Amino acid sequence: MTYCCGILVRDGLVMIADTRTNAGLDNISTFRKLHVFSNPGERIMAVASAGNLAISQSVLSTLTEGLEDPVTGEIETLMNAPSMFKAAQRIGRAIRHVHQMEGSALRAEDISFDVSFLFGGQIAGARMRLFMVYSAGNFIECTTDTPYLQIGEHKYGKPVLDRAIAYDVDLYDALKVGLVSMDSTMRSNLGVGMPIDILVVRPDACDAELNYRIEIGEPYFHDLRARWSAALRAAHQNIPRPPYGGAATTTPTKTG
Repeated sequence: MTYCCGILVRDGLVMIADTRTNAGLDNISTFRKLHVFSNPGERIMAVASAGNLAISQSVLSTLTEGLEDPVTGEIETLMNAPSMFKAAQRIGRAIRHVHQMEGSALRAEDISFDVSFLFGGQIAGARMRLFMVYSAGNFIECTTDTPYLQIGEHKYGKPVLDRAIAYDVDLYDALKVGLVSMDSTMRSNLGVGMPIDILVVRPDACDAELNYRIEIGEPYFHDLRARWSAALRAAHQNIPRPPYGGAATTTPTKTG
């Protein structure tokens, strides 16, 4: 299991990914799931992966080595894609290529072809974009109405994003909310865990403003977790009890 989220606001892009992978309770490892492809000043692209680790690594290797265009013969990679949309299409093509090569062998072992990606970034001269690519190779794009996308174990962190993220939120406030979302997920699912990789990119910079790994015991994240837990406890204590049953202050009027 994994959890990755991407947040695209007016001030830029935030991408966050955990690093825990497991094939059973006694086989837990750490693998990077957030990968950055960049040529500073010309383009920066980030790919976060969820699902079967072997499949996602095969797709990423395919994208790095490139696939031949059947018409032009050009070797297509993320680094020579003419647009973010075309790059997202190349991720979809790489997924379908890996499925064609390995799908039958996986089915023979009763293993599902489970993989998904978040893909965000910018090419100089074009706008910043964020996509979610599914295991079939098709994809959707992030919008200003809902300026975030998630893959993996997303249900625990989604309520935090729903309540706190809007397109005009400050970039580092978006990072903070994303980290709270990650903490909420880790609290509820042991399959998601640290270290956490984070990326922050501002529009038109075409370079990472922050590319950082939060390790276990990192002071800020430890403080964030403690403050969020305390804030939740204080919030529920400050809300009046429901006026039902034994908590009611008045006796309901009998009818009939």
